[in-house]
Amino acid sequence: MDNMDIDNLVMLYGKAVYGFCLRLAKNKNDADDLYQETFLKAMELCTKIDKGNNPKGFLISLAVGLWKNNRRKYLRRQRIAPEEELNEESVSSFMFVNPSTPEEILLLKERCAVVRTAADKLNDKLKIPLYMYYTAEMSVEDIASALRIPQGTVKSRLYKARKTLKNALEVG
Repeated sequence: MDNMDIDNLVMLYGKAVYGFCLRLAKNKNDADDLYQETFLKAMELCTKIDKGNNPKGFLISLAVGLWKNNRRKYLRRQRIAPEEELNEESVSSFMFVNPSTPEEILLLKERCAVVRTAADKLNDKLKIPLYMYYTAEMSVEDIASALRIPQGTVKSRLYKARKTLKNALEVG
């Protein structure tokens, strides 16, 4: 695979990878950086990308690795020199239905915010497969391949994540 093929990957999977980055990073600026870093890393590793063997999963796994590294660096810096937390700009919600009235739009946005907040509170082992499945629209098989874990583990983590979200939303 060469750099021209990377352009094809951006066209095919760019939207899914960006949506996934946006969910992980929780704000547009960090998501933009993560997205760019992911494709820069993909260009570096273009010889390792197999077009026939889940390139979307490969890109998502790159994004996960970069996100974890960035988060570790940030936490290390916070221990050394803490800074005040900045107000993040709100992430636009994905619309799964077409609301017809302003009230329905408002209710949908509120529901999305509640679900997103509950999902963000999950630990990474549950949150990352959940985001990969729903945001990046990856199959269980692709997630297992990208995270290098068995498919059964992916299924159980998705189940636990859904169950935890359901319990959190029923209480709230």
